[in-house]
Amino acid sequence: MRLIRLLPSVMAALSAFVGSGAADVDPIVIKGSHFFYKTNGTEFFIRGIAYQASVTADDTTNGTDDYIDPLTDPAGCKRDIPLLKELDTNVVRVYAIKPDEDHSECMQMLADAGIYVIADLSQPSQSINRETPQWNNALYARYTSVIDSLANYTNVLGFFAGNEVTNNASNTDASAFVKAAVRDMKSYIADKGYRKIGVGYAADDDADIRQQIREYFDCGTDAERIDFFGLNIYEWCGDSSFKQSGYADRTKDFADYDIPAFFSEYGCNAVQPRQFTEVQALFGPEMTGVWSGGIVYMYFQEVNNYGLVTVEGSSVSKLPDFTSLSSQMAKATPSLTNMADYTPTNTKNAACPTVNAAWQAVASPLPPTPNKDLCSCMTQSLSCTAKSNLSAKDVGRLIGVVCGLSESACAGISTNATSGKYGAYSVCDPAEQLSWVFNAYYLEQGKKDSACDFSGAATKQNAAKSTGSCQSLLNQAGSSGVGTVTAAGATGKVAGATSKGAAPGGLTHQAFLGGFGLSSAVQIGLYSVSALMTGLLMVLL
Repeated sequence: MRLIRLLPSVMAALSAFVGSGAADVDPIVIKGSHFFYKTNGTEFFIRGIAYQASVTADDTTNGTDDYIDPLTDPAGCKRDIPLLKELDTNVVRVYAIKPDEDHSECMQMLADAGIYVIADLSQPSQSINRETPQWNNALYARYTSVIDSLANYTNVLGFFAGNEVTNNASNTDASAFVKAAVRDMKSYIADKGYRKIGVGYAADDDADIRQQIREYFDCGTDAERIDFFGLNIYEWCGDSSFKQSGYADRTKDFADYDIPAFFSEYGCNAVQPRQFTEVQALFGPEMTGVWSGGIVYMYFQEVNNYGLVTVEGSSVSKLPDFTSLSSQMAKATPSLTNMADYTPTNTKNAACPTVNAAWQAVASPLPPTPNKDLCSCMTQSLSCTAKSNLSAKDVGRLIGVVCGLSESACAGISTNATSGKYGAYSVCDPAEQLSWVFNAYYLEQGKKDSACDFSGAATKQNAAKSTGSCQSLLNQAGSSGVGTVTAAGATGKVAGATSKGAAPGGLTHQAFLGGFGLSSAVQIGLYSVSALMTGLLMVLL
């Protein structure tokens, strides 16, 4: 794998060779609302464990990502896999991998143990932020790098494009950006010629928006919707029951779902030690027709007391929760269906939810697909640009200043998930966006020298003459940046930009608490109402 990192030009070919040979297991495929082994056709129920130590806010200070990728630790995998097998585990969920590092040894050991992987695509400083959601070039590069790193291992079951990004009725607009990521990652997998690997979403169990979340991510075209739905659910606490816990109601909710649904996290710890009596319901006849199993939160014991084991170096100690789960899993014997004998009865995508006070994201159009070529061509074509030495804080402040002076100058970078209107340059990085708004304002002011200054933050340049593909991209974006760009760029096809418009998400409250948001540079660089008002006040003062 060091050779792969040292020779990027042959990375794809070597990765395909290493990946396909290093973890050669029967891939999991989807038919209707169930998972199956591709070759032997046996139904696959997820007996999963969340397998990653958490990060805290302190671990991501100044954009530093000091999280541990468990799939790059062969010693840890060798230590833990026997215990995972004791729990009858066939899936581990990993919340953040480091795509540039070597996963081959752990993936091989997991494959040898018959264990599959579901990987989240984000990381602590790069995910879709529920408060200031964006789908941009930096996130696209992060998500595709994870896919490139893992796609050729046949024991990769799927990817999560988001985790609890929308977690209440106040931030439902963020779901549009997650769904755009789903669309683009599904397209990327197909364009790269990888085997078909599902891309899904993990939702929290919020009573106010349960129905809308379920509908939104399954509605629309097959190219846009998720391939599977994960629910992070903590309703069964102590020695509860199918009806008392709410499991009966949740099962009724998904009874007509046309794609696989499973518990992407479960294991309430309000009563300790956990008895995991819900396992018998989850893998019993009342639920297996609707649900495809679940993932227990979590393997490692931490301050939140959700652990199954304590780990100190090479030493592992089982906790009472481990013993309870092992006992319950040993008794779980779901009835299996063969893929050849299964005819899906639910074949229709969900209807899209209505936009109202409780749901603020239209299903179409979605945010545009990121395109590095578009942003590069735009920057080169400008007469007034931002200086390169500006801090992230200054970039964000200045975007607010310009947008406070002229809303129309910011139309090309704005996003509005409720109206479905997105600027073509909303996918660009903050410095590129600042250059766009500087130039737009400069042109609006008749190219006055004073309009390209902003206390020395802006500078004039000789705009490059756009030709060929650059000219085509810029023509599609339009002079105000609100056109629909469809030409292929450095990171894929761009679509959906139509006209102007006006707490970090990414992991659950247990998993990676406080860890997953955009980098500080991206967060403060985003155009928002608060930035606009801040800028306007600064100008007036």
